[in-house]
Order: sequence, then C-alpha cells, then structure tokens
Amino acid sequence: MRLETDGKMMTGRDVVKAALLGAEEYGFSTAPMVILGCILMRACHLDTCPVGIATQNPELRKKFEGNADHVVNYMRFVAEEMREIMAKLGVRTLDELIGRTELLKVSHKKEAHPKARQLNLEPILHHTDAAWLSRERVHINEYNDGHLDKTVIIPKVETALERGEKVELDLPIENTNRTVGTTLGFEVSKRFGEEGLPEDTIDLRFTGSAGQSFGAFVPQGVTMRVKGDGNDYVGKGLSGGKIIFQPNLPSALHRMEEVIIGNVALFGATSGEAYINGGAGERFAVRNSGVHAVVEGVGDNGCEYMTGGRVAVLGGIGKNFAAGMSGGIAYIWASDEKEIKKKCNRELVLFERLDDHDEINELKEMLTKHVKYTGSKRAKHILNNWEASVKQFVKVIPEEYKAMLTKEKEQEKVVQ
Repeated sequence: MRLETDGKMMTGRDVVKAALLGAEEYGFSTAPMVILGCILMRACHLDTCPVGIATQNPELRKKFEGNADHVVNYMRFVAEEMREIMAKLGVRTLDELIGRTELLKVSHKKEAHPKARQLNLEPILHHTDAAWLSRERVHINEYNDGHLDKTVIIPKVETALERGEKVELDLPIENTNRTVGTTLGFEVSKRFGEEGLPEDTIDLRFTGSAGQSFGAFVPQGVTMRVKGDGNDYVGKGLSGGKIIFQPNLPSALHRMEEVIIGNVALFGATSGEAYINGGAGERFAVRNSGVHAVVEGVGDNGCEYMTGGRVAVLGGIGKNFAAGMSGGIAYIWASDEKEIKKKCNRELVLFERLDDHDEINELKEMLTKHVKYTGSKRAKHILNNWEASVKQFVKVIPEEYKAMLTKEKEQEKVVQ
C-alpha cells in the first residue's frame, strides 16, 4: 500500500511538504492543464472549450496549441526546486524525506488567526517510527514486466499487429489485472493510426473478474469480451473498440439488474460500442461523446456531462441522471415515465416518446446486437414484443442538441 496525495500541487515546495507529512506519490492536475493552454473557463461539460482541450468539436480542436514538452519542462522546474530545498535540509533522496515530520515547523500565522489557532496539529506532526522511516520503498510501475498485455496478449496477437490477420484468444482474468487492453491499443494505434483495424480483428475473450480500467482507450478493431464481472472505469476513454460483459452464472441465478461492472464506466469515451448484460455502478457514460452502449440498469449520475453517442438503459436509473448532459441521446425502458422524470436532472433535457422511423430502427439494431453478443433475456423479450415495448421507451435528449439536429435535417432537405 502506498499513500498518494493530490490537490493544488503546483511547486516543488508543495511536494516536499507532502513528502514530509508521509506521502509517497504525488498527483498533479490543474497546473499541467494550464500549461497545455487551459484558461479555467469551467465549461468542460458544454463542448465549447475555447482553447480546444475539453471538446470533440473539430473546429474548436484546431485552437489547441498545447505541447507535451512544456509539461515536461514544468516538471523539471518542480524537481529543481525540490532539489534546492532537499539540499538545505541535508537529504539526498526523496525517500529520505518521507515521514520526516520533525523537519516541519508550524507557521507563526497560525496563532494570529482566530480559527486556525484552535486547531491541534499534533496528530499529523507526530514523529514517525524509525522502523517505518527506514523501510525499503519499492517503486512499482503499473506497466511492469508482469502486465497481462505485455506478457501474454501482445505476443499472441503479433500476426494481427503485423499483417492485420484475425486473431481470437481465450484467457482467464483476475481483478489484479488492471488496464488490460490499453498497451495493446497503443500498439494498434502506433501501427495503424486513428482508423485502427477492421471490426473484430483482435477478439479477446476473458473469463473471471476484470481489474480497474479494463479496455481503457481501446481503438477500432479490438473486441474485448468478459464472462464474469468488471471493476471501476471499464472502457474509460474507449476510442473505437468494442466491450462486452455477460455474467458467468447460470441464467436461473443471474438477475437482470445485478451490478456486473463498477463505477465510472465509459468515462470520456469517444467512439465504439459497449454491451453490458447486467447493471452498472454510478456515473455510467459520464462525458461520453460518441459510444453507443446498452446496459440493463445504472446507478446515480448516469450520462452526466454527456456530449454525444447513444445509451440504452433497459432497467432502472439512479438519481441525477443526465445532469449537465449537452449532447447525445439516452433511451430508458420504463413503464413509469413519471418515476424516470423524478430521477433525472431536468435542467437541460427534454423527455419524449419515440416516433421517428430511422431512430426506432437504430435503437432496435442496438438491442439486436445486445442479444447477439450477450444473450440478454431482457433485450430478447423487448424485441419479441417490439410494437408494445418501443412505446415504453423514454427518450432523454438535451434541448439545445435537439434544436441543432432539427436544424441539420432542415438544411439537408434544402440541399436535396
């Protein structure tokens, strides 16, 4: 176990103080974003970022002028300041700093502040045990030599990577196998670019419990199936790939809305497909901008800040659904429309029934694929009773997004 700290980390002095208080890892976020050009407009969920960072709009993305080398240079300045402070303290390595609370002193400003002076800082300034200070700290990289991608998957799909030939693999997976598929996705993108490979070129079939960030950033041409369940961040940043989950239980024991994947699935996903035969945790498809997904129930804050794509929920939803949703469409299968509206954040969205022929066919195609890939009994029941079931879907669409789609259709008619 390692202690990580973050939040307003900006200078070498911040890192040194965190280390003296016992932190072993340090997270930077706001400062690197500013270095890449962020001007803190706080409109990331609106797809209107004026500097081209938090947007999928090609015109706005042209405004992005960030450079990764600038972030590297910034980190060098942070490290240089750390070295200067460490030299004054008489230590040579960062490990020698960790937990050395005796090197800290309380500022005189504390006693001058009417509220701060009431704080008792003794618990966090307690002198650390010598045994803990002297222990060996092993720095483990997430992508070490034992990573499933590097040790098993990539060597076995070399023909697909070299010649684009189809490959299928059946593998066990455990929840300690994190970010499975991400390094493979990097190899695909490195060799084939943004277009990736033809659909299902690399077809990976897992049995067991997938660890965090399963299928993160997976590109076009990679299909990842799991017979079992998944942890948090399934399909994070999905970039064209396909993710499929079905329970590894007899159908008599599996309940349709039983949670099968964790929280924050499909966070920031841009394209691809996902079919989940079971429920998802909280914050499903947050910031989704292009993925088409079918799931059989979601927790709180589903489709939050969504800007594109399609999500079909064949079951219940949690509270605050569609908060900040500015694009894309969600379809919720429910007999009680009032209950759905009660659980949604209604600030930006409208509620409708399906009446457009093309849209109905698109939804039907999504459910047909869901049955094909996962064997979902619920989706099969809906399709078998399609005329009645389609009337039970509640369409959730942002008001401004609908206006944009309507205007686009009118322009197409004029061109024709």
